[in-house]
Amino acid sequence: MSPASVYVYYRVDPERLRELQDVVEQLFTVVRREVGVTGCWQRRRDDPTTYMEVYPDVDDVPRFEALLARECERLGVYRCLAPGGARRVEFFVAVD
Repeated sequence: MSPASVYVYYRVDPERLRELQDVVEQLFTVVRREVGVTGCWQRRRDDPTTYMEVYPDVDDVPRFEALLARECERLGVYRCLAPGGARRVEFFVAVD
């Protein structure tokens, strides 16, 4: 199976943005160490509360998904989301 690019988007509680930035940096460190993928963090140009993590070229998607879920829970990502918010994860692969 070809590598996937993973896109994770969510709304942030503006009062917890600084905390989330620290958490995302920790998350990226663990992901890079464990699966060798370097993530980047972006926000919507027209909405300062919508953010996205991008993870290119993920070879082992099941392992990556498990790692991401475990580390997000451990690091407390969810407490930084907007009330009622959720992380949405999408996987894209190259067109053959």
